[in-house]
Amino acid sequence: MIRTLVEVLAVLAITANGVVHGTDVFSAIVLRPAVAAVDDRTLTQLLGHVHRIADRRFPVIGAVGLVAALATTVLATADGRGVSAAAGALAVLALVVWLVVYARVSKPVNAVLTAAALADRVPDDARALQARWDSVIAARVALQVTALVALCVALAAA
Repeated sequence: MIRTLVEVLAVLAITANGVVHGTDVFSAIVLRPAVAAVDDRTLTQLLGHVHRIADRRFPVIGAVGLVAALATTVLATADGRGVSAAAGALAVLALVVWLVVYARVSKPVNAVLTAAALADRVPDDARALQARWDSVIAARVALQVTALVALCVALAAA
């Protein structure tokens, strides 16, 4: 019974974090170069409104992914499934580090661009803000890949 619950929770964690991972990958390989080709006003309006919507909707998805990964780890540990527990713990660590990077770097940029878009103004440092956001997207993708691979191992070893 616990094994089945570990498997269900791991699938839930993989699914939720897959959404975040896919969005980060899209941002890294499509959105970044596209935004580099537009003027500052377009950058501000587009990204400000994208972040306004994403920052309202994604916290629930991310929380489900993190909680499901943590529950996978706890239950695998309690059931003596060492490989699943260790892989789950690695996934949780990667997700917590991702959350710290997001909260310290990405979210403040998102807030400035969102406020500017809503006020219909362009920040003087729009490109610098975007460069700051861009500076961590590869790390965010790598952390999500780590979490997803670890969760797949946790699922396979359950």
